[in-house]
Amino acid sequence: MLQILVPTDFSKNAWNAIKYGLKLFENTNCTFYLLHVNPIPSYSGAGSSVKGSSQMVRESVLKESKENLDQLLLRIKNIPASAKHSFVTTAFHDFFVDSIKREVETKKIDLIIMGTKGSSGLRKVTMGSNTGDVITKVKCPLLAVPENAIFKKPVEITFPTDYYLGYDLKVLNTLVEMVNLNNSILRVLHISKKGEELSEEQLKNKEFLNDFLKDIEHSFHSLTGTDLEAAVQCFTESRDIDMIAMVAKNLNFFQRILFRPKVELISYHTDIPFLVLHE
Repeated sequence: MLQILVPTDFSKNAWNAIKYGLKLFENTNCTFYLLHVNPIPSYSGAGSSVKGSSQMVRESVLKESKENLDQLLLRIKNIPASAKHSFVTTAFHDFFVDSIKREVETKKIDLIIMGTKGSSGLRKVTMGSNTGDVITKVKCPLLAVPENAIFKKPVEITFPTDYYLGYDLKVLNTLVEMVNLNNSILRVLHISKKGEELSEEQLKNKEFLNDFLKDIEHSFHSLTGTDLEAAVQCFTESRDIDMIAMVAKNLNFFQRILFRPKVELISYHTDIPFLVLHE
């Protein structure tokens, strides 16, 4: 049974992430852990009266969180939820990332699902958002679901790579599991500068990848161009890609492609889910 953690702040984009996850794993036995974290202020005073006040605030916010989580459960059951799904709700008054890390460890979480907000979508993960913090600080696969994403069975998943990294088996197993979940086709994408050929190391990594993926439908693609954003967008739109998967170690490399400030030139990441894989 899959253990899936879904942090929520009860916003529109958080609800969209929940709906996407429920549909994606509709035919899979899952426990969804719905988590709301009330963040601790960065400064708290030392006096006993302040401590007493803080305890009252804590009890108050946790009570409200639990009530909101109960309402969220009712909303989920009205969808209605799959018979294969069970739900556990938890509320904390703590530091956000610390809470996520603790839940991942204690609940043996297989996947985190989080929403991203706004027209700039995933670009915000580099700017200190909760999703960005979790991607960079918690070693657990994460599915980022943009606010505008509408569930569509992921027929094609693209896996951009520079072939410079050796591939961790944990990363590849998670990728293959996602592909097998919906009998998806995996499109491995390499973007190069004009006239640039793969090195011996890159060719070896590509060959290893091809061997590992032998049991799933996959293909290799290469695009040439100095404008990485345009190359990825062109591929994503021309193939009608439904999900982008990426190794977290490659985050800096792909920030140049996916997280550039020229938002008006980038449209695909506002509605395509993004699977971040950790070693």
